[in-house]
Amino acid sequence: MSTETFTPQARAGSVGAGGSPERATSADRAGSLEPAGSTARPEHAGRAETLERAIEAIPLVDHHVHGALAGDVSRREFEELITESDRPVPGWMTQFDSQVGFAVLRHCAPVLDLAPHTTPEVYLARRAELGTEEVNRRLLAASGIGHFLIETGYRGDEILDPARMAAVTGRAVDEVVRLEAVAERVVADGTDAAGFAAAFEKALWERSRTARGLKTIVAYRHRLDFDPAPPTPAEVTAAAGRWLRAAERTGTIRVDDPVLLRHLIWKGIERGLPLQFHIGYGDPDVDLHRSDPLLLRGLIELAEPSGVPMLLLHCYPFHRNAGFLAQVYPNVYFDVGLGVNYTGARSVAVVAESLELAPFAKILFSSDAWGPAELHHLGALLWRRAMTRVLGGFVADGEWSEEQAVRVATMIGARNARRVYGLGEDA
Repeated sequence: MSTETFTPQARAGSVGAGGSPERATSADRAGSLEPAGSTARPEHAGRAETLERAIEAIPLVDHHVHGALAGDVSRREFEELITESDRPVPGWMTQFDSQVGFAVLRHCAPVLDLAPHTTPEVYLARRAELGTEEVNRRLLAASGIGHFLIETGYRGDEILDPARMAAVTGRAVDEVVRLEAVAERVVADGTDAAGFAAAFEKALWERSRTARGLKTIVAYRHRLDFDPAPPTPAEVTAAAGRWLRAAERTGTIRVDDPVLLRHLIWKGIERGLPLQFHIGYGDPDVDLHRSDPLLLRGLIELAEPSGVPMLLLHCYPFHRNAGFLAQVYPNVYFDVGLGVNYTGARSVAVVAESLELAPFAKILFSSDAWGPAELHHLGALLWRRAMTRVLGGFVADGEWSEEQAVRVATMIGARNARRVYGLGEDA
């Protein structure tokens, strides 16, 4: 698969704050990992550059991601999309004053022909001038992602669906199906309590016919400290009855009964596709202290004989616990996806910690980007930068060979996902 990415030419005369021209140089776009005036020894600098080029060339498999924005957004809407808070941004602050906000201004601005570290006003004006379609095209291409596994169960009308993502990027796109969304569609389409289990099973098999994986958001809907055993048919019918009565009373179709969530998970395991779990950091709907992946140990052990891969997503700040589970259980994998974007300049530390315990064949790359294509681009760029710095340090210290570093980066960035999801070899 081609690793060619779009690199825009600097736009002559673009004007930044104070009226001075802002132009993105080639060094700005490259995001050089060496600080100005670096005094690294020539042999170490040469190895670092070779490793950086190798990691930049990996056609990443983003194994958990969502579509880019389908339409234009206001400044307020953009700022609300670069935070996990679901509250309005207070008038006395801006979300650009954050790790992810600074990362946008540093790393995304050059892709839009602006100098790095521009102001939010200049950045958003340029974004509006180009329009969402062109911004998506540039940032998604610049990410160097070669294959997207898109989870489609959240606010799908506001973002590009898999077909449109494929059209914009020219890259391979496959789908991951959210279990809870399938169950809610079954109820919306009409069923009774006694028929829910059969209707859900039929719908899941049909909905996931061409999917590469499944996902559960049980961490949001109940938490991870649930009874890991499959519920009985009678329990499922009784829980479905409670849910249907509540839906009729409130007009809201939202599955959050722990019995039903357990049923969805076990039917997902029975389906046999890789099963993703949201873990840790997320919006305020997550009760963070009950989202530690160690709480899934019982389910992991019960599901182990099935051989179904269980993929722990994001995991921050519990990524070290996820690394332990990935080490001791053959069916467990993890990533630090969402944690990379939102820790920005500190994401190097998060990626380094993710490499401590788990076998490298058990770690994957994801961005969990939803909406602004800035998040797709940053997810890839910050991960590549972190891997280059961390692995480059191992090489410089003589702990790893350069060949080992390149091989591990390629495993985590692409090959592990290709093996787990049955994507085949990179073309």
